[in-house]
Amino acid sequence: MERARSDQPLHVVPSLSADVILPLTPGRQPLARQTVIVIGSSTGGTEALRVLLTALPKEMPPILITQHMPEMFTHSFAERLNSLCKLEVKEARSDERLHEGTVYIAPGHSHLMVKSAPTIGYATALSNGEPVNRHRPSVDVLFRSAANVAGRNCIGVILTGMGRDGANGMLELRQSGSYNIAQDEASCVVFGMPKEAIANGSTHEVLPLNAIASRLVVLAKQRQPTN
Repeated sequence: MERARSDQPLHVVPSLSADVILPLTPGRQPLARQTVIVIGSSTGGTEALRVLLTALPKEMPPILITQHMPEMFTHSFAERLNSLCKLEVKEARSDERLHEGTVYIAPGHSHLMVKSAPTIGYATALSNGEPVNRHRPSVDVLFRSAANVAGRNCIGVILTGMGRDGANGMLELRQSGSYNIAQDEASCVVFGMPKEAIANGSTHEVLPLNAIASRLVVLAKQRQPTN
């Protein structure tokens, strides 16, 4: 039997870059005296983040996370992590000052960014603009924002996930002076995102998931703000 033909053209959603949300404008100097950790993850990331965050002490720089997740789940995800971690974990709101010992999870409806906030250091920013790499929130957007304002005072981490969201942003982070870590293939549920970041030369280290927390503790102490 011949299949019925549709007269409707196939609609392909374009894969947009972070340019649609914010320009790349990295400066030579970080815009605040504060270390920031930015993390991106997707498929398998909820469990990877649990393993990573529960192994971290309270005494950590602010951590911003973009996990690909529908908006109806991000609040409860943050609350669950908060009940398990020494760190305070919360769903990010716009214009929050970044505090030590606090983790900010991107809400499922918006891109999460870090911005400079005169006299107080860094703060959060949210955008419900176009999806980037077909994702909102997008890891590329978070990483680019940190490249723009934090530079060498930033530590970037890319965890398990499908696709390549975060790879370009991690390269921008490295070029701005950030120190970057990728999760290794053996401990990933899906090696797509870390693999792309490794392939473009944006990572400094590739580590198993259970080794990332202790490395972040060391790096946070080593990479104190110098501006």
